[in-house]
Amino acid sequence: MAATLGRPDPLEFHHLRLNTLIRLRWLAIVGQSASVLIVAYWLEFPLPVSLCFALIALSAWLNLFLAFRYPAAHRLPPRFALGILLFDALQLAGLLYMTGGLTNPFSLLMIVPVVISATSLPARWTLLLGLVVVAMASLLAFIHLPLPWYSGTVLAMPFLYVAGMWLAVVSSIAFTAVYAYRVAEEARLLANALSATELILQREQHLSALDGLAAAAAHELGTPLATITLVAKEMERALGDDPRFREDVTLLRSQSERCREILKRLTSLSSEGEVHMARLPFTSLIEEVIAPHRDFGIQIKLEPGDRDGAEPVGRRNAGVIYGLGNLVENAVDFAREAVVLRWRWDDTQVELNVIDDGPGFPAEIIDRIGEPYMSKRTVREGGGGLGLGLFIAKTLLERSGATVSFGNAGEPGKGALVRVSWPREAFLASGQALEISY
Repeated sequence: MAATLGRPDPLEFHHLRLNTLIRLRWLAIVGQSASVLIVAYWLEFPLPVSLCFALIALSAWLNLFLAFRYPAAHRLPPRFALGILLFDALQLAGLLYMTGGLTNPFSLLMIVPVVISATSLPARWTLLLGLVVVAMASLLAFIHLPLPWYSGTVLAMPFLYVAGMWLAVVSSIAFTAVYAYRVAEEARLLANALSATELILQREQHLSALDGLAAAAAHELGTPLATITLVAKEMERALGDDPRFREDVTLLRSQSERCREILKRLTSLSSEGEVHMARLPFTSLIEEVIAPHRDFGIQIKLEPGDRDGAEPVGRRNAGVIYGLGNLVENAVDFAREAVVLRWRWDDTQVELNVIDDGPGFPAEIIDRIGEPYMSKRTVREGGGGLGLGLFIAKTLLERSGATVSFGNAGEPGKGALVRVSWPREAFLASGQALEISY
């Protein structure tokens, strides 16, 4: 029952949407144009306005070309997106060259293309773009036109200030790029894992619906099969003892009768099993979960705990069955000799503990267990690992209203402990939250 989905290829998800990039560039064009106009005509600082607007117009022309050349939903390949972001970095560096270089307070905007790259492109392309931007910032520290200031006055900034601005740009690129990359990567992994969760849940729901499909098939096939049987009887009566067709007609009739018996069994199975399949007592749920894991050389022990009140009976929930099964499978994988299942219930809570006698969870990863693609636990030979499977199990169980916690048993000879607990009312209604219509 463990999830066998592999980790997705990161390059598959590093495609920046063109419309997003175009909108960001229009925002930059508006801001750059407003800054040039304010400095040149309101503050009346000397400024090469025509050259500045030539660079801004070049960015606007590229925006228009991309907007007309590609549809809005077009996703850019990584190399193409890198080229556009590199152009943005060079265009901004050109504007800064004509307006004071790193003495210009807007020089911190050089980090923007790198941050966009960090959220949408592979790490190696972001590193390349970051190095280019740092090189341009280093050149602008020494090579630039004077900072626009009052006419007849040159504002000379001390080298210590320029060095501080360079350090601010470089450190901002390093910190914000790494932070943005990590956040975006975790979001992508989470989205991929949730997609895998939905696929697993749909598969389990399809399996649970097979009895209904069998009943529908029996109902739909009943009428044509009755017609075939009637025709076979009439052919047998009309042909009598004709040796040419007697065996064939007899075979046709016997096989049609066999098909009718099969359909009767299918219909009987659905009608007799519908009630008990729809509702599942807690102890029956435990038996169904552990059944596939009994023949792997690991003893599975059942230890009932305190049971106050009537046994909780919930709706059959494919997500809960899959989630608990995954927890039991992981315990079997890591156990040395035995896995213990302890459960209890009362008027307010239903709880199940899964305990193995393996090495337990390392202390440094207990707080991270359940994150997608996290696999750190040492496993015995032939066992599995922790990662997407546990994330799917935890997600499905939490959707049913359960609280899932991971730790170590703290008992002699015991290892890892996984505790799953539901409010009693949530367990009784656990099948309703995850129903899917087909």
